[in-house]
Amino acid sequence: MLSLQTRPAPLTIGPFALRSPVVLAPMAGVTNVAFRTLCREVEQERSGSAAGLYVCEMVTARALVERHPVTMHMTTFGPDESPRSLQLYTVDPATTYDAAKMIVDEDLADHIDMNFGCPVPKVTRRGGGSALPYKRALFRQIVAAAVRATEGSGVPVTVKFRVGIDDEHHTHLDAGRIAAEEGAVALALHARTAEQRYSGHSDWSQIARLVEHVTDIPVLGNGDIFTAQDASRMMAETGCDGVVVGRGCLGRPWLFAELDAHLSGREMPVPPTLGEVARIMRRHLELLIAHHGELKGCREIRKHIAWYMHGFPAGSDLRVQLARVTGMAEFEDLLGRLDPDVPFPADGYQPRGRQGSPGKVVLPEGWLDDPDDATVPFGADVMNSGG
Repeated sequence: MLSLQTRPAPLTIGPFALRSPVVLAPMAGVTNVAFRTLCREVEQERSGSAAGLYVCEMVTARALVERHPVTMHMTTFGPDESPRSLQLYTVDPATTYDAAKMIVDEDLADHIDMNFGCPVPKVTRRGGGSALPYKRALFRQIVAAAVRATEGSGVPVTVKFRVGIDDEHHTHLDAGRIAAEEGAVALALHARTAEQRYSGHSDWSQIARLVEHVTDIPVLGNGDIFTAQDASRMMAETGCDGVVVGRGCLGRPWLFAELDAHLSGREMPVPPTLGEVARIMRRHLELLIAHHGELKGCREIRKHIAWYMHGFPAGSDLRVQLARVTGMAEFEDLLGRLDPDVPFPADGYQPRGRQGSPGKVVLPEGWLDDPDDATVPFGADVMNSGG
């Protein structure tokens, strides 16, 4: 078992040795430059350094190549952000090559992660996201195209995927083997099927199976990391080389400092009081305004309010006003009404964000007929984000 006295080996992603084996999962509409900067700043404050990898929200390869203004804005990185990690959603080997080559030639990022895990119906019904690894030949061509485009550049390619479409169609072992064969330098497995979406519990035993199946590159586990103890338990139970944290950090950007401390065998920082959380919320809005402007920045902070305030006593009227904020001055006034001495709630580590229910995966007609069909699905990349 992993103990507090046994620090995991540094996680190596191509040329990058990360002191902490922890990765921020790309989340659409969440992991923009503001949130990533905030997570890094809070980790720096609470543990002395930003030691993990923070990945930007997913962008579509086709939209990147076409220089869609929204997509280009999504690829913004902070001036001190390193390594700059960008996740691509893609379905077409040719577009994949063009997008990866553009990233290298224009120095848009230092690392490319490829998303084959999105379970959203609007994505799978066109053959994208977590539906695509079922098409083994096409999946191979896409990964190979990204690796070929980045060859010799020092920009590593990693791949993230799910266990499969449903319990009758697991794809993760084939996907992991193929990605490693084609030159991916690390894999990340969300241990749920597309059918599960974000419901129920992730099956960590599938991470262990992938670790046993792919032994020459790092394997990271994703799914149900809500506390630092969850991370160490996943690594101990599965043998994975690191963890990918998504919903667990919503409203808790200080989770990365807790993870780093726990995995280092150091005493974890004391959870923040409501006053400290208010300061972090203010900084988050400040960063959002710098990225989006005040009006959109205020709209963006609203969805984070409930996550930050989870379990804290604040009163329904104040919560409603915070969720309707339209400017920084108003936000500061509302935050000033919170009791700064309230300690972090005992139930503050409960899951946040999307959970919902499992649902039948909608696929293109005939999608399951031939896993070796390499035909590019029509219209699957006509979007700016994979959801």
